[in-house]
Amino acid sequence: MSKRRRDIFDLFDEMIREMEEEIERFEREFMRVGSEESGTKVYGPYVYGFRITVGPDGKPKIEEFGNVKSYKGKPIISEEREPLVDVIEKGDEVRVVAEVPGVSKDQIKVKVTGKKVIIQAQGEDRKYYKEVELPAEVDEKSAKATYNNGVLQVTLKKKETPESGTEVKIE
Repeated sequence: MSKRRRDIFDLFDEMIREMEEEIERFEREFMRVGSEESGTKVYGPYVYGFRITVGPDGKPKIEEFGNVKSYKGKPIISEEREPLVDVIEKGDEVRVVAEVPGVSKDQIKVKVTGKKVIIQAQGEDRKYYKEVELPAEVDEKSAKATYNNGVLQVTLKKKETPESGTEVKIE
């Protein structure tokens, strides 16, 4: 094997060792933060995920979900999970679709205020909480929600805004 090729493999091995050390450091910190000895309450299981989408402006948008957040580089475990949510705007309505498995429909509360939907759910072993910003003002009284197989759908009508305006009489 040539020296150049061996150098590339050595560099690759070093990168893998550094990644393994970083993962081990994170695991140690994670276990220390979540242990009874540290005086913090232990929540489990630990759920973390993210998704990357491209917004209408063409810029990538990263959304996290789960019950693990990062604060100043350290993991913080919450009792409540943040569900994965999609907001779909089509015509004169806005639809919010949230994944909240493991709870029944009578354990879910949905509140609509102006341009925000608040989703709370509490089952025997799961809690969810998410505040969802809406792309437009909605009619709170038009809200309809369904829940099937762990998926909550809230459909709302947009508030009508007069586009014609008001004519002002000149005196």
